[in-house]
Order: sequence, then C-alpha cells, then structure tokens
Amino acid sequence: QVQLVESGGGLVQPGGSLRLSCAASGFIFSLHTMAWYRQVPGKQRELVAVFNSGGSTNYVDSVKGRFTISRDNAKNTVYLQMNSLKPEDTAVYYCSTPRLNAWGQGTQVTVSS
Repeated sequence: QVQLVESGGGLVQPGGSLRLSCAASGFIFSLHTMAWYRQVPGKQRELVAVFNSGGSTNYVDSVKGRFTISRDNAKNTVYLQMNSLKPEDTAVYYCSTPRLNAWGQGTQVTVSS
C-alpha cells in the first residue's frame, strides 16, 4: 500500500525557514519522481518543486532561489527546505508521487508576523 506522510509544517515569521519531510512507503522510492504541491483554500493546487528519479529538479518561479527539494533514497524520504518565507507561501503543502497518483495528507505552513 502506497503511503506518504508529511511533517514539519508550522507557523513561522516572514523571512524564516522550515523544512518539510515526506516519508514514503509501499513502492520502490528510488525509481519514482517525487513532488511537492501546495494549496490555498479556493485556489487550485500548485506544483512547487519536483525531484525526478534521474536526479534533476524543477521549481515554480515564485520559489526559485528560496526553496530546495532533496531526497534520501536510503530513507525513502523527500524534503523541502524553505528559506526566506513570505506570507504568500502560506498554504497546505502536499507530497506526491505523480506516476502512482499518490498523495500525503498535507501539512499546514503559515507565514505570519
């Protein structure tokens, strides 16, 4: 059974940092592209960052230079390091493995003073 469990969200002041983690199980993690999405109430879910199985990464323009996606295949975990956070980064963040159409439960990130 494919399972993705996110952690690491919370409340942070503008300019602060958070690191999200997503622990995966039930599939061969190293063979799959992993991605982070985010969603604000009333808006479509937005792709934030992708780390494909070949090692390349891609980011939405609004987070380039601030967010870094990484993965540890030995731990079956994907991370999202978020620096220089802005209030507009406030959202529920979801981990996903797109080819399996699997999603985590989401973790809330709130950027506010």
